[in-house]
Amino acid sequence: MRIFVAGATGAVGSALIPALLSAGHAVTGMTRSPDKTATIQRIGAEPVVADGLNARAVRAAVISARPDVVIDQMTDLAGVTDLRHFDRAFATTNRLRTEGTDHLLAAAREAGVKRFIAQSFCGWAVSHEGGVVRTEADEFDPDPPRELDRTLDALRYLEQVVTKSAEPEGIVLRYGSLYGPGTGMLSRAMVNELRHRRVPLIGDGAGWWSFVHVDDAASAAVAAIEHGAAGNIYNIVDDDPAQVCNWLPALATDVGAKPPLHFPAWIARFLAGEHMVVMMTQVKAASNAKAKQELGWQPAYPSWRRGFSEAARQSVERRAAA
Repeated sequence: MRIFVAGATGAVGSALIPALLSAGHAVTGMTRSPDKTATIQRIGAEPVVADGLNARAVRAAVISARPDVVIDQMTDLAGVTDLRHFDRAFATTNRLRTEGTDHLLAAAREAGVKRFIAQSFCGWAVSHEGGVVRTEADEFDPDPPRELDRTLDALRYLEQVVTKSAEPEGIVLRYGSLYGPGTGMLSRAMVNELRHRRVPLIGDGAGWWSFVHVDDAASAAVAAIEHGAAGNIYNIVDDDPAQVCNWLPALATDVGAKPPLHFPAWIARFLAGEHMVVMMTQVKAASNAKAKQELGWQPAYPSWRRGFSEAARQSVERRAAA
């Protein structure tokens, strides 16, 4: 098939293009940066330059590619560390999840695309009521901390417009917290924060997080092309949900940092905001059972424990080789 990947040089897009090519697909990769077209070509895909917030440019890019499937991986999160002002840090990503999704869907519809797969997020976005592990049937948090309002609204909007789309058929992949060599939880910015002990353990650290390696996020998108059911949402996470009090010290160790500092919740509420306290103490994990059953998907990294350490080692090796 002909596959169009928007956000081709992002954390997931960079892993997705090789996975699609290995599966025998022809790939066009969209980037907003002309400087990154050579990277896309080197991987083996056809590059196209377009800003996801420019409707005319997106339309021209999609129509010229004549794809069978569009995969939306557009975000703008590289280097984001100011999570105290969460909605401000996610402002462009929120526009990509609303305006950008509209532009891409409209172009896909005009081009006769059969299937549209979009990236969403599980974790703090889902309601915190009930058991430790939540499924796709669980609603988004109806009463999030104020600092998360606009980001959650953008996720909700993306999921609604994509799952309601019949032409093309819409499918949503809710990724857990992403990581990989030099990206996501192991991005240079995050590693720097950990090494300077600016990511504290808050309160009891009882919040449950689910993770997914970028390679596994990519393989899930490939599986969704053939096996995803139209109008459905799939949690894409590993098999090993973990509380913050377990994964945060382990991540610090993997990147050669000292153990995280500890702040009581009441102090963290003042210093970092209510939303950060909620993320560290109240959020719930996600189940991957539906993705395994319906997509036939299995994570190559079933646990963050091995995944973090391998990705951290690979990050060091890549920097040494550069």
